[in-house]
Amino acid sequence: MSDFLISPNKASSIDGSVEKYEVADIFKVYGERYLETHNMPYSHQEIMKDIITCRTEFLGGHQQKCDSCETEWYTWNSCGNRHCPKCQAMKKEEWLQERKRELLPVPYFHNIFTLPHEINPIALYNQDVIYKMLFDSTAETLQEFGKNELHGKLGFICTLHTWDQKMLYHLHLHCIIPGGALSFEGDKWNSSKPDYLFDVTKLSKRFREIFVKN
Repeated sequence: MSDFLISPNKASSIDGSVEKYEVADIFKVYGERYLETHNMPYSHQEIMKDIITCRTEFLGGHQQKCDSCETEWYTWNSCGNRHCPKCQAMKKEEWLQERKRELLPVPYFHNIFTLPHEINPIALYNQDVIYKMLFDSTAETLQEFGKNELHGKLGFICTLHTWDQKMLYHLHLHCIIPGGALSFEGDKWNSSKPDYLFDVTKLSKRFREIFVKN
């Protein structure tokens, strides 16, 4: 079995001159073919349909008016699905601004906790259970290292990603971790090194042990 991996962030960029495609475009071109060869849950099919039809004539439209210049225009309705990248763009930006206001004046670290692909068949039919195990195991691992190495309680944000850049099922958590921990008494900040948090090899080994235990 492939290992339980923890890796740092990999930066990537897209040339602005390259044509960009939306998720809806991919679903339109390949969705029907995918459904013919894969057993997709009905709830996922509904999400795909919503993303395809979002802000198109299929959902109808409505008139809008600018409060300042009173210019009017017609716009297509949004699907409102929480999985839709178009509908969630503004909410995502609001969430980011809220998190920025919470930032501490300390260095931050980015770790990715990844499950081996051999678990995918189990996860597909037990998503609630496996996703919870992934979150719980990650949190337990980080708190254990925070206790043993920083002598305090860590704070962190974890975001679940379920596919990779090729849109294949790939379970992993992106974790943003401040460089330090609050003492258990709550009256002292125990800082990490500015360019180093935890040993990734040891972190990976312990994460695997805890996930298997859970």
